[in-house]
Amino acid sequence: MISRFQFLTQDVAQITHQELAETVCKNGIQWVQLRAKNIDFETYLQIAKDVKNICNRFNATLIINDNVEICKAVNADGVHLGKKDMPIAQARKILGNKMLIGATANTVEDCIQHQQDGADYIGLGPYKFTATKENLSSILGLQGYTQIMKLAETQIKLPIIAIGGIKVEDVQPILQTGIYGVAVSSAINLSAQREKTIADFLAQFS
Repeated sequence: MISRFQFLTQDVAQITHQELAETVCKNGIQWVQLRAKNIDFETYLQIAKDVKNICNRFNATLIINDNVEICKAVNADGVHLGKKDMPIAQARKILGNKMLIGATANTVEDCIQHQQDGADYIGLGPYKFTATKENLSSILGLQGYTQIMKLAETQIKLPIIAIGGIKVEDVQPILQTGIYGVAVSSAINLSAQREKTIADFLAQFS
């Protein structure tokens, strides 16, 4: 149910969120998180409707970043909540039990808390520096993931997804720490050869 390879759209010059979603779905990615920043509700809603239609065509999962209202309005598959977003329990009341809720974590304590609060999966990061996210938490790196996964072995049953500046060559070392999967944004969105980059990432999971 939770994909081991997750894609996030981002604001990129000269290409829309819809075009990014279409490109990745066409090339085999099955999990799209719509991450649009600094736009008004109506604009976000329209983009979300368009991306939902694209994901439906390709039978891909659609997760909405940060915005529970948009998630409910377009009947997306779920929402991903950052550390400063709506509490998981409140989101669950609004969305019910059928929609997925992912939550951002930076420490093992975050992970345990999210599990207690009823999240379905955890986005753990950042792996390394990324310009995609403002107010970045402490960089974890392989050492951080290894330490957290050792602690998580007995206490955390949720899928943990690595995120933050991940490139193709990082995937195998990250998976070897015991992490369930990875989420990628800039490595695909800013690639001069998006289709090749997508294929290279997907090959890491075949």
